[in-house]
Amino acid sequence: MKQLLPSLSVAACLAAPLFAAEPMNGAQFEAYVTGKTLYFGQNGQAYGVEEYLEDRRVRWSFLDGDCKDGVWYEDRGMICFVYEDNPTPQCWSFFRESNGLRAIFENDPNATTLYEAQQNDEPMMCLGPDVGV
Repeated sequence: MKQLLPSLSVAACLAAPLFAAEPMNGAQFEAYVTGKTLYFGQNGQAYGVEEYLEDRRVRWSFLDGDCKDGVWYEDRGMICFVYEDNPTPQCWSFFRESNGLRAIFENDPNATTLYEAQQNDEPMMCLGPDVGV
């Protein structure tokens, strides 16, 4: 039995780096996203798009043409967003991976994990305000 413990410890140490990725800090996130438009997916489906502007300003859409302006900031190692229609911070941990970003919604980590599906430097398509007759 004592011989198994060192083997298990070695195996655990070798596996640890796979799960030990550190989330991006504010400076790393800013350097990666500023000037880009990132499209996010969840479970193989399109989820939304966010345009990252200067001065940590953002514009978000669930791909329906309805865009929400906001800002982001770093708080306790998370990247938090506040949008014009919701003053409650939406905080995420972002991880840079070989195929783009992975984001975990820290307000409820079991609810949402998003993956960067595409990026470009084109502005988002936003429809104007609703106009009635």
